[in-house]
Amino acid sequence: MPLLIATTVLWAFSFSLIGVYLSGQVDTWFAVLMRVALAFLVFLPFLRLRQVSLKQALLYMTVGAFQLGIMYLFYYQSFLYLSVPEVLLFTILTPVYVTLIYDLMSGNRLRMGYLLSALLAVAGAAVIRYDQLSSQFWLGLICIQGANICFAIGQVGYKRLMEVYPMPQRNAFSWFYLGALCVAVMAWFIFGNSDKLPTTHLQWGILIWLGIGASGLGFFMWNYGATQVDAGTLAIMNNALIPAGLLVNFALWQHDVNWVRLIIGGGIIVASLLVHKWWVVPNAVTVRKSA
Repeated sequence: MPLLIATTVLWAFSFSLIGVYLSGQVDTWFAVLMRVALAFLVFLPFLRLRQVSLKQALLYMTVGAFQLGIMYLFYYQSFLYLSVPEVLLFTILTPVYVTLIYDLMSGNRLRMGYLLSALLAVAGAAVIRYDQLSSQFWLGLICIQGANICFAIGQVGYKRLMEVYPMPQRNAFSWFYLGALCVAVMAWFIFGNSDKLPTTHLQWGILIWLGIGASGLGFFMWNYGATQVDAGTLAIMNNALIPAGLLVNFALWQHDVNWVRLIIGGGIIVASLLVHKWWVVPNAVTVRKSA
């Protein structure tokens, strides 16, 4: 749990940095390539060729391709059609995807308690960001939902792999980032625009920070934390990014925040976490023991 909270604080700055300094100014595909390549370099020293089977390597590369490679392709495109608060708004369905995908991957029947606690977190996020939307929101909605689904597949897939095919997590992440890098390189060569590379030291600095900090360290901490909690808690923590991102957006750029909605919605998200930990999980354990 502490790792998930720390990563939430770390990632809260990414939304605004991308929306204000990179979106529409730096080529999307180059930004993705730069960010993923730097993240891979952070974990390159831990890449082990002889201590892992081909199947393990390919599986960890696949979850990395989804969570960091394909997800970023959708995610960066969404900023071309949505404001930062709207991007935050459209991430509210991620907890539902996490819960459903985990049940599918683990072969369990759908656990209604987990789904209901995730939906409660979604309700809290919706309270925070219910507002009028831009005219291009449909295309932006499709892009961000694609990103949300890929993010959910990646983090849940990683959690399941650690349960079924465990390895030291620093080694696992070297393969994780290699899979993401394969996607980013192909996307750059197919869609990249070399005329829209970063032009200022600030843009280069932000890309370096996003690659090493938010991606390299952030995804490692998030996925490591995901292996330490149950799927329901993981689902709910995905929506903690929304109030955190809005607070950063307000603190740095004084963008308007509806404080009443923020407090009420944030309270609902916290309540969903408490309900899940104090009621849903204990009851699920009791049912399994009595079965």
